Amino acid sequence: MKRLAQELNLSIATVSRALQDSYEVSPQTKERVRALAAELNYQPNAYASSLRRNLSKTIGVVIPEVNNHFFSLAINGIEEVARQSGYHVLIYLSHDDYEREVDITHYLTGGRVDGLLMSVASETRDFDHLLKLYASKPAIVFFDRVCDALSTAQVTTNDYESGYQATQHLIEAGCRHIAHLLVSGNLSIGRMRMQGYQTALHDHGIAFDETLVLSGDRDDERNTERVMELLRTRPEVDGIFASVERLAISSYQACNNLGRAIPDQVKIIGFSNLGVAALLDPALTTITQPAYEIGREAARILLHAIEKKKPILPSQSLVLKSELFRRRSTAS
Repeated sequence: MKRLAQELNLSIATVSRALQDSYEVSPQTKERVRALAAELNYQPNAYASSLRRNLSKTIGVVIPEVNNHFFSLAINGIEEVARQSGYHVLIYLSHDDYEREVDITHYLTGGRVDGLLMSVASETRDFDHLLKLYASKPAIVFFDRVCDALSTAQVTTNDYESGYQATQHLIEAGCRHIAHLLVSGNLSIGRMRMQGYQTALHDHGIAFDETLVLSGDRDDERNTERVMELLRTRPEVDGIFASVERLAISSYQACNNLGRAIPDQVKIIGFSNLGVAALLDPALTTITQPAYEIGREAARILLHAIEKKKPILPSQSLVLKSELFRRRSTAS
């Protein structure tokens, strides 16, 4: 900057404004500065520029797991928007563990990122760590698994309607004893999908049976064992509604281990963005979320707030629609 100013006989401030395309500098002067900058191979220091603006040009993304196709697609949407805006993305994995999530949020309280996109761990029951983080860094947007205790924006799908639709689809396919595999009763997505399941049963004259509700966890092998035990003790189960992808796969494994034919004996539907769902045997009927769009919209809300130095409001929240894809796992 000093060399450009000296050789062009301009002030450093004028050179800086010219390089930033300021209206305060004439087009002729801008052209002189740019020409010499190109000749000298001048590159602006983006890090220093960010420090002057009190920005790191980095956003954090906290997700429960990476081996879930929903989160993989959501990250793609986030990174597209971040890249277009000149931001870097740091990804943190809670592995659906509450203590790990607490550690991550404590680390981020130190101001290492300009904002945060977050999907809450299924084991999280207490939100004090999120309230503390929000007090130090209010630029937070939740997506998919949200925390209602914070007054900020959320980007989700129509979980209640989708839970209703999934259960109704099984009922219309002839099922009368439908098990519901729950991701977590602590999370809003678990509660809303469960409520949709219960309402659909009620509307079709089927009594809700809480013994047909099974909670899953992070251990796929244990989930498979639990589904097998349910099918052994309740052989009348003729339908399974899995609220997350991993529980749908565990249901397939359980049925295969027990010799229960899908869909002749047990019909299965699950929330899933699994790319090979149509290639499973039989092909899996899914409620598919617009994961890429969820990530993209969450990132847009966050980056707009950071760049414009504006608060993020609950009124900016979005609810996107999921889609039912009928395949052979629920065929009549």
